[in-house]
Amino acid sequence: MHALISGASVAGPVLAYWLRRHGWRVTVVERAADARAGDGGHAVDLFGPAVDVIERMGLLDRVREARTRNDTITLFRDGRAPITLATADLAAGVSGRHIEIMRGVLAGMLHEVTRDDVDYRFGTVIERLDGATAVLSDGDTVDADLVVGADGLHSGVRALAFGPEERYRRFLGAYLAVYTLPDVLGTGPTVAAFTAPGLAATVYPTLAPGLSRALFLVRTAEIPHDRHDRDVQKEILRDLIGDRLGPRVAAVLEHLGPAGDFYFDDISQIRMDSWSRGPVTLVGDAGYGPGPAVGGGTSLAAAAAYVLAAELATGPVDGALRRYEAALAGPVRHSRRIGPSVLGAIVPRNRAQVWLTAQVTRLLPRLPGPARRWLTSFGGGPAAMLDGLVLPPAGATRS
Repeated sequence: MHALISGASVAGPVLAYWLRRHGWRVTVVERAADARAGDGGHAVDLFGPAVDVIERMGLLDRVREARTRNDTITLFRDGRAPITLATADLAAGVSGRHIEIMRGVLAGMLHEVTRDDVDYRFGTVIERLDGATAVLSDGDTVDADLVVGADGLHSGVRALAFGPEERYRRFLGAYLAVYTLPDVLGTGPTVAAFTAPGLAATVYPTLAPGLSRALFLVRTAEIPHDRHDRDVQKEILRDLIGDRLGPRVAAVLEHLGPAGDFYFDDISQIRMDSWSRGPVTLVGDAGYGPGPAVGGGTSLAAAAAYVLAAELATGPVDGALRRYEAALAGPVRHSRRIGPSVLGAIVPRNRAQVWLTAQVTRLLPRLPGPARRWLTSFGGGPAAMLDGLVLPPAGATRS
């Protein structure tokens, strides 16, 4: 059996690993020119079942060693004393098992453990689909038994197999921006956080000495623009932020212009009644998920890829895809609640919520464990989503 997977970030390589373990031949195409290794992208969280998947792949020790070590977060407020707390307190209500790691580091590890057994084709996308027969941008035609879109929110596979993105995308009322800059704040190993009505920003250290990464979340109405034009996106971010986050963030924004790794996207969810059609299926943000940067998306994608591989190991593709969708139905329903809930908690709507965020941040470390977990559970969304996903046994290995 031959699987063609689009996407080589997290879900794609996890699926490739387990399909190879179950005797499949796997081809992975990826739009990027090379493997997304290094400390690129933003920090992602592995919770609960995703940690279990990483452990079953034999990568847990390496992932723990490579974790971000962003162990404290400091909320800066102009004219007032900053407030510092442990980041573990903020994750207490989501999962008992939690590892934060840079997306590029994780993707690099996943590529490393699969590259000898998987046919990776970087700088390549699927241009046409006819069932499981795909015409690639490099001119090759691949006759597969299964095609999987693990290619994110703006999935090309979804567009080819299910139709335009507009049918399925639900904008959640905010945008995300990330880029790398020198450590202009001098905050060392702590995460620096800033809030204002409609805005939240964090600046945190990377694995490279002297470099930091800035992440902005901005509430706004949807802004039509060319999502491939970085210069336009940078101007949009500047206009949205202005001077509302104070002089420290103004210094961060001074480094926006030359940022070569700038990433800007809407925070949206894909909502589909079914994410499989014939021999084509979707994994992660391509078909479902809470939305970028709101927590749990990477974990859901990794665990779902494992579940899909396990189902494909037990029988024909059509039945496996039905069981995969049934297994994910509950977690996907929960995932749709997370984005609005988390955005409501971490991006204040008004000055009163800015004040309340500071008070909760101050009090959180002093609260009893149950109260702390309740306050950081975001209404139970991430916990309910992840707890509702039961991983099947790894199964037998076939060469």
